Amino acid sequence: MQTVHDHTSAETAHTPPVRQASGPLAGMRVLELAQIMAGPTCGMLLADMGADVIKIEKLPGGDDSRNYREPRIRGVSAPYLVMNRNKRGMALNLKSDAGKAVLLRMVESADVLIENYRYDTLAKMGLGYEALKVVNPGLIYTAISGYGRTGPYAEKPGFDLIAQGFAGLMSITGEPNRAPVKTGNSVADICAGILAATGVSAAYAHKLKTGEGQQVETSLMEAALHQTFWQASSYFATGVSPGPTGSAHLLSAPYQAFKTLDGWINIGGANQSNWERIVGVLGQPQWLQDPRFDTNTARMQHANVLAEEIGAELILKDCAYWLHVFDAAGVPAGPVHTIGQALSHPQTLARDMVVEVDHPTLGAMKTLGCPIHFSATPTQIDRAAPDLGQHTTEILLSYGYTEADVQDMYEQGNVA
Repeated sequence: MQTVHDHTSAETAHTPPVRQASGPLAGMRVLELAQIMAGPTCGMLLADMGADVIKIEKLPGGDDSRNYREPRIRGVSAPYLVMNRNKRGMALNLKSDAGKAVLLRMVESADVLIENYRYDTLAKMGLGYEALKVVNPGLIYTAISGYGRTGPYAEKPGFDLIAQGFAGLMSITGEPNRAPVKTGNSVADICAGILAATGVSAAYAHKLKTGEGQQVETSLMEAALHQTFWQASSYFATGVSPGPTGSAHLLSAPYQAFKTLDGWINIGGANQSNWERIVGVLGQPQWLQDPRFDTNTARMQHANVLAEEIGAELILKDCAYWLHVFDAAGVPAGPVHTIGQALSHPQTLARDMVVEVDHPTLGAMKTLGCPIHFSATPTQIDRAAPDLGQHTTEILLSYGYTEADVQDMYEQGNVA
């Protein structure tokens, strides 16, 4: 894995250095004033695709994810490390006039600013979109909030758990007749970051054509609602809110996880042809004429009975056997992996979804790869998450500050 080393010289003063990247966003300059997950997800995706992302952490303390005590890698928060690779880092006190002045200078040549502060927080500090677009009309100001910047909940804070409950995701997750369950991952946070990166890319295309910047915003609530296409369509059609279905599908059967002799597998009978192949593999031709199972509508009406019938066959042999015969018959099927199994699988590794980077103090470490692949402008992951303030001096010098200026900022506590 190639390691990129950052250098600053007199020739680079006043001209912020652009990361030498091959991705499609190479040349884009991004200021990330975000923490924990949604905003950093957006910044990480942009950085993976070649943007020079400067993570500007607050003082004191930096990104709150640094304080997640476990798990840690030799004393450093593992969640922080996985969310902030490919970025340069500085620590800046935005509550001080000198800190605000630094940010305004950086905004002058930035393409994008990402923030996920509470509603109006930066505006009250004189650093909201209306103020910053005066400094740089071409700025793409990207805001991620709990519920969006308009509406009766605009000022409420947002967290992934709360957004999942608000958007109905917890009412459709888990097994029927059980307590509400959130998804195992932070789906609202992650999706909000992905939506923000999509919006930034679209706004950047507009800027390249017109020179105009704009505000791009999304929210955890909208990102969670965006996951409910099937359930929302059912509600719009019937007026009835769907409930949880476990691993089963709302619209097709059989389409769920089944227990085998030694574990669990997923089977996707998403259409009639796949159903007929499943029947053939299981050696139950009579199911094709059974009025409970002959159409998808009938199978959905008798989904519990169908699952019991299929389960009675699958429990007789192990996962490897069933996956082999289903694959041979062309039936969509796959294992239910643990995270470790998924991350070590040959397919995962073949797609470069696990990569290694060199951390300045921790040494070689693994992180997730980028799930977007380009034939002409490949992404690259070659920089570990920065230590707090790791690139502060380098960044300030590149924006035209002298060494004396930088030293004074350190002494005054404006940077760290």
